[in-house]
Amino acid sequence: MKVEWIGHACFCITNREGVKIITDPYETGLGGLIKYGPVNETADVVTISHEHGDHNHVSAVSGSPAIVRGAGKTRAKGLEFRGIASHHDQAKGAQRGANTIFTFEVDGIRLTHLGDLGHSLSTRQLAELEGTEILFAPTGGAPATLDLEEAVNLWESLGPRVVFPMHFRNAGCTFPKHDIDDLLSLRPDAKKAMTSSILLTKDDLLVPVQILILDPSR
Repeated sequence: MKVEWIGHACFCITNREGVKIITDPYETGLGGLIKYGPVNETADVVTISHEHGDHNHVSAVSGSPAIVRGAGKTRAKGLEFRGIASHHDQAKGAQRGANTIFTFEVDGIRLTHLGDLGHSLSTRQLAELEGTEILFAPTGGAPATLDLEEAVNLWESLGPRVVFPMHFRNAGCTFPKHDIDDLLSLRPDAKKAMTSSILLTKDDLLVPVQILILDPSR
């Protein structure tokens, strides 16, 4: 599969048959909060973790994609997406609302996108994510998402083979608390991939956990 980081929490995942999945497309602008270029991508499926403008801008994606929202199982374009209900904050959604974690399989590899997860997961939620091999995890910190150390503790509990950080502070998004230097100081084994996209196969997951920081493509 090919994984491209478009920016923020938006990735384009393409399987070997050419089916494209876009996660959490953002709206550029939003009062200066989002400075990445427009998504302007064609896709077959779009997943939406929650209804904020930096995550649900479906009109940025062309190609009449299937839109996947909410908890439960959804089949789209021959793929099954499992949505797991969660919250955008530590107050059971009272401050920032609901969030959906999506887990799905591409080319025999289990992927999980945490969206704007804002709290530690329960034993039941962790069990639903068992077998995650590639994790897309927010690392920008509270109050917008999990604090950075909480995010690292979560992925250590899940045990994925590859972690792609997202939703952190950089030139395209200035409101998160933490940037990549903060992640590197906490986890010096994190690696800047120096590219916006990467090809991964099942064989690439045999090495110890990799924390790959992509460059935004927009």
